[in-house]
Amino acid sequence: MQTNRFETFIDAIIAIIITVLVLKIPQPATPTLAGVMELNYIYIAYLISFLILFNIWYANHNLFQAVDNISNRAVWIYGIMTFIISLLPYFTIWLANHIYSIPAETMFGLIFIATHILNTFATREIYASNPYNEELKAMNNDSHYLSLPMIVLIIGFILTYTVYVPGIYISCLISIIMWIVLGRIVRSDNNGN
Repeated sequence: MQTNRFETFIDAIIAIIITVLVLKIPQPATPTLAGVMELNYIYIAYLISFLILFNIWYANHNLFQAVDNISNRAVWIYGIMTFIISLLPYFTIWLANHIYSIPAETMFGLIFIATHILNTFATREIYASNPYNEELKAMNNDSHYLSLPMIVLIIGFILTYTVYVPGIYISCLISIIMWIVLGRIVRSDNNGN
């Protein structure tokens, strides 16, 4: 499949998910700073979900600049990932409204983990299906540093199930920031080589 059509499709889906996500944020009960601050968990959960979606879009944008075609297997992996991220608005608001709920924390964390794994698989499939693409070889996104956010998420699960229920919520925030920063570092190292 040609990447320009597929990239347009993924861009549209991510835009719709972000729109649904922002529409799920309730208005403050009172038009005061205190009213806004009462929604702090919702704003942070929205930020985490937005950064997940933005990072997927940005990474794919950079990746699709280097390839013209993607395999059917990659399309199916992206299809599954699209299904997973389409659940983000629902689980983001559930988590934001029940920050001390282990099921809400768990589902939000599982969506994050599934997204990270599927994005990694999709990227690797694109690399595997374009073995002679020199521009893609130069990008070399196969860095072990990109596994660090997953380790932070696992620590968050351990915290949630042992001592601190919002552990997954906090680990997701740390992980997405790490995912973005490490991605930039890997890209800048590859551009410098």
